[in-house]
Amino acid sequence: MTETQGTSSPSRRALIGWGGAGLALGAAAAGGAVAAVEAGDDVDPVAAETGAAVQFHGSHQAGIATPVQDRLHFAAFDVKTDDRAEFVQLMKDWTEAARRMTAGRTVGEGAYGGLAEAPPDDTGEALGLKPSRLTLTIGFGPSFFEKFGLRDKRPQALIDLPPFPGDNLDRSRTGGDLCVQACADDPQVAVHAIRNLARIGFGKVAIRWSQLGFGKTSSTTPDAQTPRNLMGFKDGTRNIAGTETDRLKKFVWVQDGDGDRNAAWMTGGSYLVARRIRMNIETWDRTSLQEQEDVFGRDKGEGAPVGKAKEHDAPFLKAMKPDAHVRLAHPESNNGITILRRGYSFTDGTDGLGRLDAGLFFLAYQRDPRKGFVPLQRKLSASDALNEYIQHVGSAVFAVPPGVRDKHDWWGRTLLTEEA
Repeated sequence: MTETQGTSSPSRRALIGWGGAGLALGAAAAGGAVAAVEAGDDVDPVAAETGAAVQFHGSHQAGIATPVQDRLHFAAFDVKTDDRAEFVQLMKDWTEAARRMTAGRTVGEGAYGGLAEAPPDDTGEALGLKPSRLTLTIGFGPSFFEKFGLRDKRPQALIDLPPFPGDNLDRSRTGGDLCVQACADDPQVAVHAIRNLARIGFGKVAIRWSQLGFGKTSSTTPDAQTPRNLMGFKDGTRNIAGTETDRLKKFVWVQDGDGDRNAAWMTGGSYLVARRIRMNIETWDRTSLQEQEDVFGRDKGEGAPVGKAKEHDAPFLKAMKPDAHVRLAHPESNNGITILRRGYSFTDGTDGLGRLDAGLFFLAYQRDPRKGFVPLQRKLSASDALNEYIQHVGSAVFAVPPGVRDKHDWWGRTLLTEEA
């Protein structure tokens, strides 16, 4: 990234994307003047379309209710230091780096021009690229609270997720002390961000696992075209929009610690559940169209619920099969349970047997996983017709603190300082 961003067309790299994905970015990656998109619940969908810079400061972290970008690089870290002061300094250093990268600037003194005998502060692969609406969102996992004397600060809502029927979790893709979610409209900008944070954290933290994602599978922007998942169906039709402040307050943002004295530092934050869901693509592709539509409870073309004409028509759940995904996941079937989804498709080569290792990297934000994801997933894992074609193979849960309010604030301050 450069200190001042121009208005050149998207790079070839941005159009090609990652590895085997081979999918072009949407028009949102194209130019337009640099503008700011407000973080948290103050979202400007028009500015979002310019592909410019997203405001880093705010009462909530960007990357949650922010209009969903096209690309993802998600990383879970393990903490390697037992020195609390050293870790606090890392959080301050990470915050400053994130502040600069989301504004389209280089880290520290930049990628060149410094001492020839020392490594540069910035790795340099994003030089000349636009901010691409980069957002960086940090969270703390349950295991983090076993460190630095923080056990009494672990929120009651930050539970260890229970096992669900059908889970086949890979330990190498599960858990983590910390997570950083990097979303952008240019894949190289997202990768650059995680790479530089990992470099800054060398010796203090180490990446436990990471996931690249493309082709957002949910939208938080009103009136935007609903994206499709790798099964070809529209996903997230009734997702919470970033402009729906009332629904965000009710279902996403933690309110005054929600009565938990351990979680006072979480006010204005949220809880993130991440699940790597592999799709049995080859089996699905040999399934009849009628069965595919029965599994979801929507038609494949328009995305309309069974018996309806348009995607956004209110569904008549009883018209769907009892095990249809939409029927089982709908708030009316779950005492009003609602979560905010920001999932991405992924494809990571093949499994050695000629089958694609592909699926959905599910990301869901909520006010309390005990009242959101957990009861919803218990119901889905027990009887959802979609289970024949998917398997959960990775899992993690994180407490996502409130936003960085100004240039003097830093990630995790409300948790890690006594005066907070």
